[in-house]
Amino acid sequence: MTKADIVNEISRSTGLEKQAVLTTVEKFMEVVKDSMAAGHNVYLRGFGSFVVKMRKEKTARNISRNTTIKIPAHKVPTFKPSRVFLDEVKGE
Repeated sequence: MTKADIVNEISRSTGLEKQAVLTTVEKFMEVVKDSMAAGHNVYLRGFGSFVVKMRKEKTARNISRNTTIKIPAHKVPTFKPSRVFLDEVKGE
């Protein structure tokens, strides 16, 4: 499902104009992204959590050159679905 599909579905089911729904969906994504970029987690009860995790520094190998490189510690965005979300996807 694409963003356009989501906008069409919300517009169809609520009767709102597609442009208003598109603006709302894009603003929601922007708020989540900006919040996570600032290091804050986003919790949506019944849906899941967008969490910023810290990855430790590690050593990796460049196989083609047979050398080692250091990958510095960095943050990564993750999504953890809620129990309700998981149960619905699993069909329980």
